[in-house]
Amino acid sequence: MRTIPLHEEPMLRSGHAACPGCIDALSVRHVLSTVGPDAVAVIPPSCMAIIAGPQPYSSLKIPVYQPTLESSAAAASGLRRALDAQGKRDTQVVVLAGDGGTYDIGFQCLSSAAERNENFIYVCFDNEGYMNTGAQKSSSTPHYAKTGSTPAGKTTRKKNLTEIMAAHGIPYAATASVGHLADLKHKIEKACAMRGTRIVTLLIPCLDGWGLADDAGLQAARLAVETGAFPLYEVEDGVRYTINSTKTRPIGEYLSIQRRYRQLAPDDVAALQAEIDEGWMRLQQRAALSAAQAA
Repeated sequence: MRTIPLHEEPMLRSGHAACPGCIDALSVRHVLSTVGPDAVAVIPPSCMAIIAGPQPYSSLKIPVYQPTLESSAAAASGLRRALDAQGKRDTQVVVLAGDGGTYDIGFQCLSSAAERNENFIYVCFDNEGYMNTGAQKSSSTPHYAKTGSTPAGKTTRKKNLTEIMAAHGIPYAATASVGHLADLKHKIEKACAMRGTRIVTLLIPCLDGWGLADDAGLQAARLAVETGAFPLYEVEDGVRYTINSTKTRPIGEYLSIQRRYRQLAPDDVAALQAEIDEGWMRLQQRAALSAAQAA
């Protein structure tokens, strides 16, 4: 029988409280298997907090600290310094937070930590809303999406968290998706090899909140990337852009499998396509400028 190194053993154990087909659970399984067992998790109130559960009964095989919703980055900063004081400088401190605790309520704390370049990895599981409290909108909710608090569709665009964090000049800011697993694992490995504030935002299609079929989570994750709704890219030191995906499909293919967009008129779909195209062009321009400056 082949001996399995510890880091290849499941870091997320069976018996957790995720919904059947949950992309959150699938994503954290691969994130933590890449990080390995020498890590501490900070998990604010979120779907992930429910999935992980409280200590000492957590479904994760690493220590878990659950702070308040707004204080994840501060808690991670304190844990990092405590571990350093104990000589455990190689132990990773990993925040596992939702978009509510990242884009919104926890943003001031995250921005302050990034300004100080605190040494931790921050993973945002972005399901584009407050999904475990009734699917209300967050600032991560996309334009026109129907939510519990925007029944006629959200009237504003999604906040671009990766660009905002890159503007802090931190070592690493990236997007990823379990629908593109090799890219996800590569980015987590890259983040683990660095020091300073590193943030990776993962798109998490929510079956119930988005109105997806029970087996459509991965399909939605892949279509989000292929339509440019959630491009995969990375920014190093705030200036070096690398695009890791291509835009090959119209946005309508992504919208059509989600109940939250069924109210859209053809003109709204066209407007959203124009918005996606504009963002994709801007991202390409920044990547081209990075390449030219590096030449």
